Formats: sequence, structure tokens, C-alpha cells
Amino acid sequence: MGFTGFGKKARTFDLEAMFEQTRRTAVERSRKTLEAREKEEEMSREKELRQNEDIEPTSSRSNVVRDCSKSSSRDTSSSESEESSDSSDDELIGPPLPPKMVGKPVNFMDEDILGALPPPLNEEEEAEEEEEEEEEEENPVHKIPDSHEITLKHGTKTVSALGLDPSGARLVTGGYDYDVKFWDFAGMDAAFKAFRSLQPCECHQIKSLQYSNTGDMILVVSGSSQAKVIDRDGFEVMECIKGDQYIVDMANTKGHTAMLHTGSWHPKIKGEFMTCSNDATVRTWEVENPKKQKSVFKPRTMQGKKVIPTTCTYSRDGNLIAAACQNGSIQIWDRNLTVHPKFHYKQAHDSGTDTSCVTFSYDGNVLASRGGDDSLKLWDIRQFNKPLFSASGLPTMFPMTDCCFSPDDKLIVTGTSVQRGCGSGKLVFFERRTFQRVYEIDITDASVVRCLWHPKLNQIMVGTGNGLAKVYYDPNKSQRGAKLCVVKTQRKAKQAETLTQDYIITPHALPMFREPRQRSTRKQLEKDRLDPLKSHKPEPPVAGPGRGGRVGTHGGTLSSYIVKNIALDKTDDSNPREAILRHAKAAEDNPYWVSPAYSKTQPKTMFAQVESDDEEAKNEPEWKKRKI
Repeated sequence: MGFTGFGKKARTFDLEAMFEQTRRTAVERSRKTLEAREKEEEMSREKELRQNEDIEPTSSRSNVVRDCSKSSSRDTSSSESEESSDSSDDELIGPPLPPKMVGKPVNFMDEDILGALPPPLNEEEEAEEEEEEEEEEENPVHKIPDSHEITLKHGTKTVSALGLDPSGARLVTGGYDYDVKFWDFAGMDAAFKAFRSLQPCECHQIKSLQYSNTGDMILVVSGSSQAKVIDRDGFEVMECIKGDQYIVDMANTKGHTAMLHTGSWHPKIKGEFMTCSNDATVRTWEVENPKKQKSVFKPRTMQGKKVIPTTCTYSRDGNLIAAACQNGSIQIWDRNLTVHPKFHYKQAHDSGTDTSCVTFSYDGNVLASRGGDDSLKLWDIRQFNKPLFSASGLPTMFPMTDCCFSPDDKLIVTGTSVQRGCGSGKLVFFERRTFQRVYEIDITDASVVRCLWHPKLNQIMVGTGNGLAKVYYDPNKSQRGAKLCVVKTQRKAKQAETLTQDYIITPHALPMFREPRQRSTRKQLEKDRLDPLKSHKPEPPVAGPGRGGRVGTHGGTLSSYIVKNIALDKTDDSNPREAILRHAKAAEDNPYWVSPAYSKTQPKTMFAQVESDDEEAKNEPEWKKRKI
């Protein structure tokens, strides 16, 4: 281009004017073609009229037809010119009309339509339809999927945790009965049974369950001080370390030292999550490093004292961390700055009540908080000095009562609690723009603890105080999820197969585990006769305490075992004196054991003389005899 082109302006084209000019040229061409066709038809008609006998009336008729055709052509040309000035692309560009259309006023609008036209709608009906469509678009209540429901039986105690993976294929529920159950919508039938149940935290109540943003891990927060991460099948991936409770500064210990309340995954970063505890800290963790937390946030009162956070969450972009505390305050930190909160509202809810939930809207500008003071409040984080709206009269008796936004950010949902036998728990819907109570759903005769509105499925999951998890959906507005398992018929239980023989058939396919085929008795006896073990004569039963080195049935002690091993034989040496004297000559020839001991004191062996009873009586002293 060079330096010569810098001072010139770029050439612009008016596309609308060009299209208008092209349209007018096409209309003129089609009109000229139509007039030529009309003239040819008039000439042919005049020739036919001249051939008739009555020339004069036919000529007058031809004049009339000619006048009518001229007037019609003028009308059509005038209408075309008007339409060309008013409309843009409504005229037809193409061949002329067929001969049947001659003599009638031509409208180029009708040439675009093939086939019969539908009956035109009245203006009132069209207006009503438009108003209905506008009302449906404006009224978010019509988008609530509550026409159908299914019930999942978790147990008999409160369902205190719900988690749904990002794709909406699996639901996980946890409760006060320490159980975590897995539900697969695509694999369930109309029986609605969980495919897996486990107790990942032993005897601790489950307080929070949440799938990661990738859907391959589940964060399990229980009443213990150690959070766990399990995979989709329930196997443990990691467990957070427990801190030292004797350290004063909680930032110097490596983990929580008291009971947990809730937890949340980071919406953008894989493997990062957050937990809050009774040790007055909010900690962030990484799955790859379970031995120490990543960062520590310490909520404080306006006087600088410790305060316990009861719930926490990430913002939608993951840059902010919000926590609600027992003194009624809501504190929001920058994720990278742990020292001082970015926003701090000290009297968000009544002091001493546990705020059960804080959640961000999908646009990230609004924060909703569910307080233990039976209220629901809406906050604008851009002007975090007072609540936008507040609603009261929403009783709650559980420290994990939820609130959530609808997928289109126009509604806010929360549940209510009731005493046993005093009514039914409800799911209450508020409009975000005006915060009016626009809709209610009666769930069951127990409290509504958890609620979850999945954006992809457009289905609402509810956890109740009587051990039920309900799923609300609409066949037209919802997708997949509960719709997959409702249409499946319940599988029939298979009858137990009875075995004809009372032996166990091994399921192994190896030949070494297969049982031999039954042969005839004669062949079996011939085979056993050749076997040295089977053809051996059985030993006779043991008679008496033992014989031949074998011990009878009474011998089960150590002594009997020793006797059995040394193989004593008591058949020989019935006279013990003879048995001893049998070795006298060998001892005399080879004095090895006893004789060397007496070689000095008694070189010649002397034996004591044994006296008879008469001699003993004679030798007794006199005093013994007298005494007798």
C-alpha cells in the first residue's frame, strides 16, 4: 500500500441499496413477462371469438375482456409498485403465472406458497398466543419441574447429604445412619435400589457430600475432624491429617482438630477443596498432599476473637471464599489472601444461630444465606453493606438446611422443617427479582433438609428427615436422570435352582477342580485294589490305655503325645529286679555313670543287709517295747 494510501478513505458499499435495486429490477422483469403472456392470450381469444357466427356481440365481449384484462393488469402493476415500495423481499422472482390466473388480480405474495393455505388466524387468537408465550417466558414458575416424582429409600434416619455428579448420571446420599449410598439412574429399574452402600467414616454422621468438577471424586465430610475423598466406586483416595489440639495458633498445625461442618470443591482447579471446623478455621486442601493443608483462614469477630464457621463455599469463579459464623456474621476472603477478609458483615443473621448454607448465584454477583434464625437473605457482593431482600418464617431445625438457585438464576429454593406429626415439610420457591414467595411443594410429613437443582438435568433432588430422597422432574422439561429408570420394568427375582445331588459343584473351569465321572462299582474296586493306601489293611482298635506305641482315645495330652512318639513297649520286663540286674554285668565292665563317684570313699561296693521282721523286733530298745 505504501505511504500514498494513508490519506484516503476506504470505499463503502450500501448493501441495502444494492439489494433494493436488484429486487426492483427483478420485479420489473417479471411484470413485463406477465404482460407479454397476457397479450398473447388475448390475441388467441380474439381469434376464437371472430370465428363465431355472432361477430358483433363477440367483439363487444372481447372489448369487455380486453378492458377487464387491461384494468386487472393495471391493478396488478399498481399493487406491485406499492408492494415494491413497502415490502423488501416478498415478491417472486421467476416464471410468470399459469393461464388460469389470467383475468384475476395477481398477488406476488401467493407465488411463494406451494399447496393449500391454512385458514388464517384471528387477530385475537394470535394476540392471546403471543401473550401466553410472553407469560411463560416471563413467569419462572412454569419452568419448575414438579409434575412427576420418584422416591429413593435411603434408610430410616435423616438424609443429611446429597451429591450429584456434573453429568447427572449418579446420585450419592448420606445420612445420620453413617451410610453413604450410590444410585445410578441409568442402571436402576423401577425398584429404585442403590447399587452400593458403605460407611466411609465409621460411626460418624455424614454432613456433606459433593462431587468434584470432573466427577471422578467425592468429598465426604462427617462429624470427625478428618475429611475423606473417595472415588466414584467408593474406594478411599485420601484422608486429611488430624492436627495437634494442644497448639494455640491453629495456623501452625497441619490439620483440623475438632468436628467438621461442611466442605466444598474448587469449581475450576482440579483436586482442591475446602473444609470448615469447630476449631475456628477454614482450610483448603489438595488431594495430592493429604499430610498438610494448603492455606488457613481464621474468622474473627470485630474485637479480634475466634469465631466458629458453620458453613463455607467458593464463588463461581473460585476467586472468593465465603463463610458464615456462629456470631451471625458473613465473611468473604480473597482466595490468595488469608489475613484479612475482603468483605465482612457482622450482623447478617442472629448471633448464636448456626447459619446452615451460603451459596453464590450463577452470575456470581449475588449471595444467598440460609440462617438458623428461620430466615433467607439475599446479598449483593458489590455492595455488601445490607441485604437486598430478606424472608422470614422459614423454620429450620438442622444445621445443614440448604438453599440453591435455579439454573436460570430467576428462583431461589429452600426447605422448611417441621416437628414430627405437626404438618409436612415444604420446598419453598422465591423469585430473585422481587423475592416474593411464588411457589411451594409439599414434600412429606417430615423436615426438608437438603435440596439440589441440577442445571443439566433440570431436576430437583430433596433429602428429608425420615430417610427418603425424592427426585422431582418433568417429562417435557427435564432430561435423562430419573426419566431413565422410571421406564424400566422391575426385574423379577430369580428362583433358587435346586441341586439334584448333595455335593458342591465348583465354579472353576480347571481340570484339577473338576469332579471325576461316576464309574461302575467293579472298575472302581479294581482301581482301589491297586492303590497301596486304599488296599492297606486297617489297623485294629487300641485296647486299653495304649499298645504298640499307639495311644487310646483318652490320650489327648502332652504326655500321651510323648508316649506316642517314643513308642514305649510294656510287653517285656514284667519283673523290674530282673530288668535292672540284666545290666549289672555291663555296668561292672564299663563303670561310667555311678562307680566313679564312689571310687575313693568306697572302692569296694558294699550293700546294706536287709533284716527280717523277727530280727528287727529283737533288736528294738526296751523303752519301745514298754511303750508297745
